[in-house]
Amino acid sequence: MAGSSPARPNGNQRASPSSRSVISDILAGDRNSEARHRLLIEAARREHERVREEAERVYQEHLLRQEQERLVEERKKEEERIRAEEQLAADRRKLNALKAKKVEIPPVLPDPEPVKAPPAAPKPVPAATPSQPSATQVNSNTLFGKKPEIQPASAPAAPKPFGGFGQTPTSAQPATAALKQLTPAAAASSPAISNLLGNNTQVNGVTTSATVAKPPASAPAQQGPDRLAVIHKNLKELRKSMLDQAKANPALKARMGDMRREIRKCVGQLTGGGVGVNRQQNNTIAALLREALENRVQSQLVDPNTFLVEPRAPVQGPTNNDPQIPSLFIYLLNVFAKATISQFINEGGPRPETADPVGVCIAAVFSDPAFAWRGASMIDILLAKFRIVCPVLWGYRGSEKTEQGRARIGWWKDNGRWVTEQTHFDRMTGLGAGFAAISLRNFGSSKKQNPYPPRHYWAAMAKIVNTPSAEISNTQCVVLKAMIQNYEEKFIHAYGTAALAALRTALIEFPARAPVKSSAVNSLQVVHDLLRKSTGVVLG
Repeated sequence: MAGSSPARPNGNQRASPSSRSVISDILAGDRNSEARHRLLIEAARREHERVREEAERVYQEHLLRQEQERLVEERKKEEERIRAEEQLAADRRKLNALKAKKVEIPPVLPDPEPVKAPPAAPKPVPAATPSQPSATQVNSNTLFGKKPEIQPASAPAAPKPFGGFGQTPTSAQPATAALKQLTPAAAASSPAISNLLGNNTQVNGVTTSATVAKPPASAPAQQGPDRLAVIHKNLKELRKSMLDQAKANPALKARMGDMRREIRKCVGQLTGGGVGVNRQQNNTIAALLREALENRVQSQLVDPNTFLVEPRAPVQGPTNNDPQIPSLFIYLLNVFAKATISQFINEGGPRPETADPVGVCIAAVFSDPAFAWRGASMIDILLAKFRIVCPVLWGYRGSEKTEQGRARIGWWKDNGRWVTEQTHFDRMTGLGAGFAAISLRNFGSSKKQNPYPPRHYWAAMAKIVNTPSAEISNTQCVVLKAMIQNYEEKFIHAYGTAALAALRTALIEFPARAPVKSSAVNSLQVVHDLLRKSTGVVLG
């Protein structure tokens, strides 16, 4: 019946003490009393207040988190805006600096007038006596104490290679002809281009002839790459000699292996970053080379001229002036060179920017006077290995579709089989970036001598862009792109306006002459577009 008490539970059912207390509380006599209801209502009100307060607290915390997230987002936007404005300001400052930089161009000298013979006297003398020198001979003997070669005035000027690269003007007439061949945009800088690779140099904007202080006669420039190949073979013979020495000298064997592994480890640890980030690795390599030079483990002595492009005579002043030095020192320089080139290939291919710290380390080692011999660097050891793996930097060309052509341009073989095209291009990318990292180092604020000045970078670029149109290869384009990308600022800093003319030749005119517009050829145009967007420089 409604309102009646519920039936009592069966006495046979057993309940736990806790359940009995709850049941007894429910079945209490005052369960329906007014006081009981007020008590329950008050408990419900307090619970409601607690839940409401908790909900308000959670809501306030949610609002605070939203506000914090909004502030963080706004801060990121502002920081991004400031970074973009700072980058824009930096780019404009660079552009303004490039526009403001002027290179004083000396005027073109007039053609020398031919020496006129004195008028013949009205005497019936058939010829001058042998003891009387001619006017030309007299003049030649009074110029710098030596007789120059005088070309006939009617001899035509030799044509200059494409883009103003490579050839040295022998007189004012060929230089003038070279200027006429350049485009109007590059005409202003063509004297600098003509002088960078030739026998003329500019000092404070004044052109001086290098023949005034001409160095001793040396081998022709075109013999350099062949000599580098000979040095590479000599280094292989040295390695065999070191193995034979190690068999007879246990101390040399143990120490030589440790030094080789330590140098390879240090080169592999080179990373980009701020100044001094690789100081420990550089100091370790220098300490190992110094130890080898001191010959503590008694390695045999060798003649360094065997591993140099040009032989060197003794000079006054340098620390290392002896006719022979420890073979372990040459061996470790070879190990260091091989490790750096491997780093260029393995790391610089996929990430060309990693080549720069390796280039810094190479410059630090080969510019150290303690490791020079007879006043000059031993960097020919590194160049010999570079010449083998990337011959196009020295002007070698070949077809990528033939066995002989691939061998000439440095296409590598792995277990007797040519590597894939992508692997080859990755290797060339790393080597091109590495060559730029070595040859575009700025020694303006250093007391040390640059072991490989930027003129070698210019010469390598000239050898590539002067390739006949029918012989342009994808390998050349890949190497040229790697040489230029990420190093435009260093190149322009080294050569100023002349660098802009050279970049125009390399990025616009050279790919335009390629018979096949492949992706490698088009990548040069991409570099030009990126340069124009980042700096605002329009090459053409």
